Amino acid sequence: MPPRTNFATMRCPVARTMAVVGERWSILVLREAFYGATRFDEFERNLGIAPNILSARLRSLTEHGVLEKLPHAGGYRITEKGRDFFPAFLALKRWGDRWMTDERGPLIVLEERETGREVTAPPVLASNGQPLMPEHVRVLPGPGANSAIRTRFPPKDC
Repeated sequence: MPPRTNFATMRCPVARTMAVVGERWSILVLREAFYGATRFDEFERNLGIAPNILSARLRSLTEHGVLEKLPHAGGYRITEKGRDFFPAFLALKRWGDRWMTDERGPLIVLEERETGREVTAPPVLASNGQPLMPEHVRVLPGPGANSAIRTRFPPKDC
C-alpha cells in the first residue's frame, strides 16, 4: 500500500484545510460546537462517537486553533479561526439539506435568535447577480504561486 499523502505539508491551502477539517468526524464535532456543545460528554452523546476518537478530534481541532480548551470550565470554545469556518459549514449544510435529505426535509433548521428568520448559506452570485457556477470562473495564479502553478494556470486574455 502506498504511503498516505500528508495534506498538512502541501502548499495548497485547500489541502491544508482538509488536514484540519477533512477527517469525517471533524466537521461533525464543529457542527456540535456551532450548535452549542462545549463539554466532552455533550459531544460524545450528540455524536455517538467513541471517546478515543472524540479525544483525538478535539485535540486536533485545538492544536490547529479551531477550538480552545477552557481550563476552568473543562470544556471547549470555538475560536475566531473556528468561527471563520461557519460560512463553510452553512454551505455544506445547505448542500446536504438539498441533496441528502428525504422527502420530510432537513433534520435541523437554523434561525436568527433576534428575528426568527431561517439562516441559510446564500448562493454564490456573479457580479451581475446571477448564480456563479464553476464554468464562469477563471483560475489564475495568486501572489503566492510557484512556477508550477504559474505554468498550470497562465494568465489568459479576457
